[in-house]
Amino acid sequence: MSLPMQSLSLKTFQRVASRQTRLFTTAVPGPSSTTGGAGIGNVESQLLPSMNDAELFKHCKYPRTTSIIGAPMTFGQPFVGTDAGPALLRDRGLRNVLTSLGWRVEDLPDLDFDTEQVSDARDPPNARNCSLVAQGTSKLADTVESKLRKGHFPLVIGGDHSVGIGSLTGILRVIPDIGIIWVDAHADLNTPATSGSGNMHGMPVGLLLDHSEENAVDFTKLPGFEFLIDGPRISPDQIVYIGLRDIDPTERLWIRDYGIKAFTMYDIDHFGIGKVMDMAFEHLNKGNPNRPLHISYDIDAVDPLLAPATGTKVRGGLTYREAHFVAEAAAQSGNLASAEIVEFNPSLSDDGGASETLELGEQLIASFMGKSLL
Repeated sequence: MSLPMQSLSLKTFQRVASRQTRLFTTAVPGPSSTTGGAGIGNVESQLLPSMNDAELFKHCKYPRTTSIIGAPMTFGQPFVGTDAGPALLRDRGLRNVLTSLGWRVEDLPDLDFDTEQVSDARDPPNARNCSLVAQGTSKLADTVESKLRKGHFPLVIGGDHSVGIGSLTGILRVIPDIGIIWVDAHADLNTPATSGSGNMHGMPVGLLLDHSEENAVDFTKLPGFEFLIDGPRISPDQIVYIGLRDIDPTERLWIRDYGIKAFTMYDIDHFGIGKVMDMAFEHLNKGNPNRPLHISYDIDAVDPLLAPATGTKVRGGLTYREAHFVAEAAAQSGNLASAEIVEFNPSLSDDGGASETLELGEQLIASFMGKSLL
């Protein structure tokens, strides 16, 4: 039996979602159970940088600076609202969060994804809003590249996950061998030839992967994506998936055939999140323990009872602590060189659910930017 999320009391919620119940040992009741989320508030904790701060983010130049890059993309999927993410996170005090963790902050104006600047070229088959996505991701790629070349830490705030096309392109131009931690319920490994929807937020990895010849993407047939004709490309062994639980048939085949390292929710249940992250780093750091890393964090990786304000919800996701552990482990590796967080959409939940999701997003940013108990 499926119960409306808004009607779940804490007692009922614990019964129908027993996997999540351990989350609430440190929680206090929220003001209402009709928030659109779990109906709980999280105990506030202090924002303290790691006591091993000098060992973290070692690929950034001194003094350590992060560049906030707002990427208000909404054309990679069908719902208006993902463009609100950058402004809402700033309003919550993102700059203060980062300075509290010891960062110098360069807060750039949001990128302008103005539809009037795009030609009226008709979308190719199965690539919705192709020119709009291409224009935005090309701008993002240039911005990320320029900040990395200055030794800054690019912090990309989406926007839908099609911004990953731009983030990864800019990173790969500077660090071709970057190790990629893709935290997501979905593999985002489709191309226009394989997608069931044509939505380009499900294609960032698929478009940039170094495919076999028969699966290669012809960028001359994707208006605006000419900037990708000559690369860069992702090698299958330089990406690791964390938290998969909704994979399309072709994505499933490619993960197996290309030998991409992937940890599904089954693996997290079986091994525990600590062991999963150990195995992820073992794979990415093979041959180079100092390999720079990028984390791409889709908020839908987290269970929708905790993050309801997102567009492609799938039950059975990361718990609150699992979600934070992934982010904390990335930071504590010392090799994190860039990050993005995506797919927050306040229009897809009520005010309470949107607030809970936004708060979680801010907290996850704090975790992968160096927040630590000790």
